[in-house]
Order: sequence, then structure tokens, then C-alpha cells
Amino acid sequence: MGIFSFIKNAGAKVFGIGKTTEEENAEKSGQLRDAIASHNLEVADLSIEVDDDAVKLWGEAVDLATKEKAVLVAGNTKGIASVEDNLTVKEVKVIEEAEMAQFHTVESGDTLGKIAKTFYGNAMKYPVIFEANKPMLTHPDKIYPGQVLRIPPLVD
Repeated sequence: MGIFSFIKNAGAKVFGIGKTTEEENAEKSGQLRDAIASHNLEVADLSIEVDDDAVKLWGEAVDLATKEKAVLVAGNTKGIASVEDNLTVKEVKVIEEAEMAQFHTVESGDTLGKIAKTFYGNAMKYPVIFEANKPMLTHPDKIYPGQVLRIPPLVD
């Protein structure tokens, strides 16, 4: 038996596809850009930097809701643990704290109705949460534990 020597960078690419960490991060960045674009979120000059499980976003969102949704698209991606939001908003408007969305991390057993009951006191207000998270949500019953949702304030 014994020890056999081989050339480290030669041979079949058994462990993944042989990409460097920088190449993997660049690929993840492109995939996140595609995901944000696939939801028709208007973010001008979108720039994404991925470092392992951390993401940094830059660009100008058309409005606050779009900015929040772009952050959620990135953060609700498997393998991403944090998102640094450096996005700006085109529509410059003074936003009162009462006008800002809250965020909720879905737990096992949650439904949009249960979440609406918690935040609004009325389970039948679940469509407000559903609409606020479109197009990331395609059906009110398709939420999963760990997903983060926007909870907008109720507008009377």
C-alpha cells in the first residue's frame, strides 16, 4: 500500500464543479439578481455582493415596498443568513413609524389568518398580508417556517 502522490489541481471534478469561492459568490449574486428581477421588482442600478451566507444590496428601489421585497427575496433564499440593506428609495417621502411595515418570521403552524389575527386582531385580514408579499407568495396557503413576511399597517 503506501502513500500515492497526485497533482492537486488535476483530475475529475468530483467535489462540486471546481469553482473558487469567488466564482461561487459571483454565481449566487447573479442568481439573486435574477430572482429579484423575476418578481418584477423595480430596483435601478442593482448591485449585489455575496460573501458566503451574507448578502449586501445596493441600488435605488422605486418605493419602500419594493425595497422591502427585494431584501426579503434575497433573505428568503436557502443558504443566505443575512442581508445588508444599502438600497435607497426613489420616492423620497417622510415615513412615519406607523406607516412602516413590520416583519414576521413564519413559525410551524402559522397561517396567514393566524398572523393577521396577531397583527390586526382579525384573521379575515389575511389578504392584506398576502397582497403585501406578492409576487413572492403565489397562494395564501404556501408559506413555510423560517420565511420572513412583510406585515404592512392597516389602511382604513
